[in-house]
Amino acid sequence: MTGGNANQHALYLFVGALIDELARSGVYRFCVCPGSRSTPLALMIARHPTAQLWMHLDERSAAFFALGMAKASGEPVAIVCTSGTAAANLMPAVVEAFYARVPLIVLTADRPHELRDCGAPQTVDQVQLFGAHAKWFVDLPEPESTADLLRYVRTVACRAVATASQAPAGPVHLNCPYREPLVPVLGDGVVPAVERSSAQPYVAISSGARTLDPERINILAAELSGLRRGLIVCGPQDDPLPAEPLAQLAETLGYPILADPLSGLRCGSPDRAMVLDCYDAVLRNDGFAGDHVPEVVLRFGAMPTSKPLLLYLQRHERCRQIVVDGGAGWNEPTRLATEAVHAEPGQFCASLASSLRQQRTDKFEAEPWSELWHTADRLAREAIMVQFESLDELFEGKVFAELAQLLPDGATLWAGSSMPVRDLDTFFPCSDRSIRFLSNRGANGIDGVVSSALGASVANTGPLVLVIGDISFYHDSNGLLAAKQYGLDMTIVVLNNDGGGIFSFLPQASEPEHFETLFGTPHGLTFQPLAALYGAQYRQATSWEEFRAATRRGIAEGGLHIIEVVTERNRNVVLHRGLWQVVDQALERLEQKP
Repeated sequence: MTGGNANQHALYLFVGALIDELARSGVYRFCVCPGSRSTPLALMIARHPTAQLWMHLDERSAAFFALGMAKASGEPVAIVCTSGTAAANLMPAVVEAFYARVPLIVLTADRPHELRDCGAPQTVDQVQLFGAHAKWFVDLPEPESTADLLRYVRTVACRAVATASQAPAGPVHLNCPYREPLVPVLGDGVVPAVERSSAQPYVAISSGARTLDPERINILAAELSGLRRGLIVCGPQDDPLPAEPLAQLAETLGYPILADPLSGLRCGSPDRAMVLDCYDAVLRNDGFAGDHVPEVVLRFGAMPTSKPLLLYLQRHERCRQIVVDGGAGWNEPTRLATEAVHAEPGQFCASLASSLRQQRTDKFEAEPWSELWHTADRLAREAIMVQFESLDELFEGKVFAELAQLLPDGATLWAGSSMPVRDLDTFFPCSDRSIRFLSNRGANGIDGVVSSALGASVANTGPLVLVIGDISFYHDSNGLLAAKQYGLDMTIVVLNNDGGGIFSFLPQASEPEHFETLFGTPHGLTFQPLAALYGAQYRQATSWEEFRAATRRGIAEGGLHIIEVVTERNRNVVLHRGLWQVVDQALERLEQKP
């Protein structure tokens, strides 16, 4: 074969082996961006019989779309881009995937080694481009058709998928340098025989759940038996925390469960007798937060969204804090933990509850500790709902109480960062319906939210509703193209308060001279023209009746629906603070202290 044909033959075998092995290892969704240097990857994905190809014009949107699919499905998804700044555009999604523990396979095409660091166009240093935010990085060699190199690339592909998927999950970066010509061709050469089975990965990689030694479980059970004032705090987790074992443990110990909606414990499960859903409002009450001092806190999942809960834990820094992490990571920003337990949460809870029952015959009494928490939670929720019943004006917090009534069984609610996810935590009550909550809470950024939610809609079986702020929606508005291209279903509720609403709650609001310019950042946009650009159904809701009708229509009809809810930032602050006062008044009815 000539030099060009030999190179194209090597591309066919080497890149084909990479894509084939990714697919056989469980990666069948590929988000691909256009480019020249990535031609071998794109063509071999398009030719592969089991690969699903999702084309995107924008690398940042593509990466977040892949992240959303991987987050919702729990399966690794690949993102492919060309060389140069295209690869740099993947950084925000890679960072989010790393901190949120989402499995991604990042394939960046690159120039061959001889064209690096010499002024060649569209060439940047892509070696370790994502730094510590990639769980594993490999700078692959230029393709060769030798049996040894084909074994190597298949092994790398198997290891990449396993590394991305194993707890704690995260992104793996494979940098792929290619020489021209870039179109893979089978050619007339002999294909080295390196495959072992067409149905199984070249290397089968297995791993098991982390468990705690039974002796340590028994010691911990004996210690907790003497601690009556305890809490179980459950934070964000893409795979819902195990409801039944957690409920059994909470009931055995008599510890209330403070469940962030992103933990997956608020809705659907019948085991919610110990679950509190209004603790964010309760813990804003200084008297309650000061009087109710815990002896021990068991924490599962990432750090919850609630700032009052964080302040409560910091206020009672002497209490024992046990952080349980099945991924052997470090979800502990308070620096107050006394113990970190690396064990699968479900098995840990079941073993601990069993040991507790074996060691003691009596049960913790429901009062005063647990009963007071449940009473406070109920009083706060009732006070908020009474206020909502008489509130006719549009209020961002009430959107989530309305959605709690509107979302059907099997729906997913994606909450945007900043205020939406906080209002979700406070105002969405427990429900018998199975409703899943998702959000980008790894790095808590506002970018890529539209694309992430659209990616999740692909992996979802039920309707998906996204609630997002106006700045975040504007920031990722080009992600809407995917909905138009692929006919995706999503209802988007845009909370338009003409700027960065969360800053009105922060100390920056005390700087009126520069607040609007630096933090409020008003833009004066309405999103009806944007909806028309992408073929979405649009409705600006001016009343709760219109909001309910538009939401029901979006869920029932499918397709892309945008519902714009216009609010006023200062009024939003007043309404929030008015609710906290109502909760304070309701908690005055509590007569007992533990």
